[in-house]
Parts: sequence; structure tokens; C-alpha cells
Amino acid sequence: MKKLLVCIAASFFSMTTYAQKSEIFQKDGKAIRGYDPVAFFTAGAPVMGDSMFTYNWKDATWLFASKENRELFRAQPEKYAPKYGGYCAYGTADGHKAPTEVGTWTILDGKLYFNYNNKVKEMWSRKTDEYIRKADVNWENIKDKE
Repeated sequence: MKKLLVCIAASFFSMTTYAQKSEIFQKDGKAIRGYDPVAFFTAGAPVMGDSMFTYNWKDATWLFASKENRELFRAQPEKYAPKYGGYCAYGTADGHKAPTEVGTWTILDGKLYFNYNNKVKEMWSRKTDEYIRKADVNWENIKDKE
């Protein structure tokens, strides 16, 4: 277990080169890797967005699978946008931004969360309430920093 934690910590430290100043996690200029944030709630699965249905919010381009999903997001972006800008919830609880994989998504209490990878998600899942409390406090201090 100790070796696993050391490896994970080393991974986080090496990720600093991937950290972004942007409040929203973006890959290739697309928020949350181009996936439709509304679909996590409506389809219960990751659905790739379509470049025909985009919306710019918080200096990021969001893609949607349909016009309807884009309009839902446009009306209430805070409802559908992932917490911590789509950065890793566990990393945010630890005080830094880390990239995420879409397959690590979780919806808790109507909020969308992502994690760095499935191993990190497993650790985060053991104490979600504690990590969310820490991340909520840390996010205000790191959201606009690299």
C-alpha cells in the first residue's frame, strides 16, 4: 500500500507539466476532452460531443451531442459542468490541478466529478465526503493557477 501511494504521489508531481492555468480542464482546445457534459446526466454515460454543437463558457469550448444538450447547458452551465473545472477531484483535494480520464466520472448529489485514473478514483471513492470538503476549499485557491 505504501508503495502504491508513493507511486501515485510521484505521478501527481510529474503531472505539474500538464497543469493548466485555465479554470476548465481542456485537451486539444476542448473542455473535458470534447465530451458532452450534459450526457453524463441524461444518458448516464460518456458521449462524445459534436463540433456542430459548441458553446463557449469560462474561456473553454464545450461540445455537445445535440442541440438540446447544448441548450440545457447554456441555460444552466453550473448544473452540468464538472466540479473543479473537470480537473481531478482527488488532486484538487490535495491542492493541485491534475488532468483526468473521462472513464473515471462519478455523479454525487447532482454534481459531476472526474479523477486522474481509476486507481485514484478508487482511493477518492473511499472518502468522497472528506475529499470533496477539502477540494471545495482548495479550488478557490488553485482554479486560476497553474
